[in-house]
Amino acid sequence: MGATVPQLDHEKLDVYQAAIQFLRMAYETAENLPRGNAHLGDQLRRAAISIPLNIAEGAGEFSPADKARFYRMALRSSTECAAILDVCRALGMQDEPARLERRDLLVRIVSMLTRLAKAQRKTTHGSGSGSGSGKRWQ
Repeated sequence: MGATVPQLDHEKLDVYQAAIQFLRMAYETAENLPRGNAHLGDQLRRAAISIPLNIAEGAGEFSPADKARFYRMALRSSTECAAILDVCRALGMQDEPARLERRDLLVRIVSMLTRLAKAQRKTTHGSGSGSGSGKRWQ
């Protein structure tokens, strides 16, 4: 009779689980790049690792503004990964079905991170109506 292992806040997030799934895919992609493209694989690995790490940091924050900042950093790393996959496609380094599978997962991750960041913004600014605070949320 195994005891239930308690989960940390970030482990309960669907976006974190999706980011871990993408991380495995990114490593597979990096491993299968043609010889001489280690720099591209390294960049993909770094950006892919950054996604779940920033999600975890955001989930561990108390301040809504800090949470949103980490979720936006994870979002930027996600779009960086998408761009790296586009580069791989443009250079003929990845088969299209694998690229599309990874891209679809990144689209889901970006969507979830966008919602999380916006939800924190609403927490910080009341209704989130953009009352002219001057803060950037890009």
